[in-house]
Amino acid sequence: MPAHRPPHPNYPAILLAGLLFSLGSSAVAADLPVVHVGIVPQQSAVSLARDWGPLLQYLGKQCSLDMQFETAPDIPSFERRVAKGSYDLVYFNPLHYVEFHESAGYQALARERDRKLIGLIVVRKDSPIQNVRQLEGKTLALPAPEAFAASVLPQAELAAQGIRVDIRYVGSHDSVYLAVRQKLFPAGGGINRTWQQQPDAVRQDLRILWQTPPHTPHAFATRPGMPPALRRCLQQALGSLSDKPEGLALLQRVQLQALTAAQDSDWDDIRRLGIHYRAPGEQ
Repeated sequence: MPAHRPPHPNYPAILLAGLLFSLGSSAVAADLPVVHVGIVPQQSAVSLARDWGPLLQYLGKQCSLDMQFETAPDIPSFERRVAKGSYDLVYFNPLHYVEFHESAGYQALARERDRKLIGLIVVRKDSPIQNVRQLEGKTLALPAPEAFAASVLPQAELAAQGIRVDIRYVGSHDSVYLAVRQKLFPAGGGINRTWQQQPDAVRQDLRILWQTPPHTPHAFATRPGMPPALRRCLQQALGSLSDKPEGLALLQRVQLQALTAAQDSDWDDIRRLGIHYRAPGEQ
């Protein structure tokens, strides 16, 4: 079973997650194996804990585990923790999977069965910008350097078209949408899933300017050394979520579609892009 390790430094998301679990069920038995679950911080820690908490609680019941929600203050911090193997089960973007499969040994577990990952560039609904060429010379808000569909692909596409933009990283997808809405930046990058998760009040003030081609979506992956029986249980529990109304509701809460078992080759389309991963702080 996963080794018990000292908890991450306390930060509000973990505290909130613990509160959510305690409110949703009786206390987890102290002798259950602990699985540290890292969720990529595309949104605020509060939003992630609220939405992912019930799903992790459900998985814990299915496999008799204490599933502990964890995230990080920002994507670079999250990447550093993944690189150190801090999470037993992790949900992260395709470029993260390709990199941390190679460098840290994370193994593919599951992915969405039918959905492809699509990146977006959004502008205010009342913006005069009608096509990406009008972004020339403007500042584009992006979540983080290694946010694949929201940051990497838009930059690659703009560069391929010879469109020069300045880049400002603002830490999360939520921050991008809010910054564009508040007119701090003329445009910003996100993905289809986090766009759909935005409150109506945010989306009604924005519109999608451009979308990327589709790619294999985010991965659920496990750290090396996880017992095969535990991997099989988690994989089966994730894959069967869409078979029952309760599971469908949990997936919808985190804006995921039906999941299926994954294998490493599923992300070969990402490898073919030849995108170089830049570790936090790397120029």
